[in-house]
Amino acid sequence: MLGGNLSEKIRVRELTKIFGQNPKKAIPLLKDGLSKKEMLDKTGLTVGVNRCSFDVEDGELFVIMGLSGSGKSTLIRLINRMIEPTYGDIFIDNENISELDEVGLRKARREKMSMVFQNFALFPHYTILENAAYGLSIKNGKNKNVNKKAKEALKLVGLEGYENQYPDQLSGGMQQRVGLARALATDTDILIMDEAFSALDPLIRKEMQDELVYLQSEMKKTVLFITHDLNEALKIGDKIAVMKDGSILQIDSPEQLLSNPKNDFIREFVQDVDRTKVLTASNIMIRPDTININRHGPKAALSKMLRSGNSSIFVVNNKRELLGYVLAEDASNAYANGQKSLDCIIKKDMMTIDMDYPLEDIVADIQDAKIPISVIDGKVLKGIIIKGTVLAALSKDEVGNDE
Repeated sequence: MLGGNLSEKIRVRELTKIFGQNPKKAIPLLKDGLSKKEMLDKTGLTVGVNRCSFDVEDGELFVIMGLSGSGKSTLIRLINRMIEPTYGDIFIDNENISELDEVGLRKARREKMSMVFQNFALFPHYTILENAAYGLSIKNGKNKNVNKKAKEALKLVGLEGYENQYPDQLSGGMQQRVGLARALATDTDILIMDEAFSALDPLIRKEMQDELVYLQSEMKKTVLFITHDLNEALKIGDKIAVMKDGSILQIDSPEQLLSNPKNDFIREFVQDVDRTKVLTASNIMIRPDTININRHGPKAALSKMLRSGNSSIFVVNNKRELLGYVLAEDASNAYANGQKSLDCIIKKDMMTIDMDYPLEDIVADIQDAKIPISVIDGKVLKGIIIKGTVLAALSKDEVGNDE
């Protein structure tokens, strides 16, 4: 077993799949640099995945994208060994999945990985609750706890109250939510999603993308997401791996992919993307400094602002719901006057925006903002936007255009 960084949930090394007779004979040719087409012409073998290596951090939403035939779906099926690798290793939590026997592999799949497919794969004669509980009941047997977890998962995806309905009574978007709930109910650390939203109409697809980003931020699952849609990848991905002809050409954050494409293929792929239209608040927000109104007073607020060098700090409650902000001057005066509570000095005139608020609108709004713009999901504070992050996003775009 190889050692690895403790924050790495998945490590893939030299993962390769070659289709045809006696595929292992092609491995040296791949190492010599033969392309997919050259391999087919020379040996009659088809390269599905070509020596792919990458790491996925714990809690990361990692997107694998490419056009049809790029190898992205084959790659994902190699990771959970729905397809057997020709060569290479897959480590999950430092365990080499590629070396497991059938019993060990079945255990790893049950305990570590859940899949959500493009077709919702719901049982038409099962209720929504029974569908959501199916994976968990296979894992643990049918019991009250299974239904409890399934109900919790349905609530998470916004389907509370639909437990006794059947799939044909739900819209396509709601059916996909059931598929997502079924994966969440199994309580595995890793979600594998293969073109999960491709069959949905644009409005419902956008809702599901927002839902996934929200759930991932709340539950800290590690998500492997397959898509052919660049805009989808840019919207949801923490990191994006771009594939072509079975090979990974670049792995980067959405911003880096747009600003620093590593070759002509990726440059052409992203050239028509307007950064200000693609990037949203969720892409450029930073972690906020906050204080809890139930636990902190003016002294704690002032101390935290002094340590961070900020002149203001946001105030939240136990649910991380945004209540307002406090200025350093007001906190200092309140502390000097012996006040113990923040109630009298909280200001509420801050600007709040949603996670998917577009960068093009933020550019205009930030000019007049005297304190950071707060990014919220419902009432929950998710991040803040300062002028520096907006300028950085725009400057990357300008550099790319000048080049």
